[in-house]
Amino acid sequence: MIHNSTVTPNKYLAPTPTVRPDLELASALTKVSPEVQKKAKAQAQDFEAVFLNSMFSQMTAGIKSDGPYGNTTGTGPWRSMLTEEYSKSFAKAGGVGISNDVFRTLILQQANRAR
Repeated sequence: MIHNSTVTPNKYLAPTPTVRPDLELASALTKVSPEVQKKAKAQAQDFEAVFLNSMFSQMTAGIKSDGPYGNTTGTGPWRSMLTEEYSKSFAKAGGVGISNDVFRTLILQQANRAR
């Protein structure tokens, strides 16, 4: 775990000198309006949240305990809502990188339609 307060959350997502710029995406972004870009970013983030929700649901499916939330009939819906909120939070914070690829694909498709 990193305890250095000077490390920014997206430090590891920042471009490095060895990463080449995506010229195809840069070109496509000039052909797509900012409104469409914003909508594509939101859709990509939502897609990643759905993926993460599925992953988190599978991770917690087998948890049966007598812990603070017990194993009552209300635990299932509560856990479902909790994993959904975790998923949205993770996706908003950068997720696992799926949304970047989905965003790129959506923008390239929109740019091709704009020709």
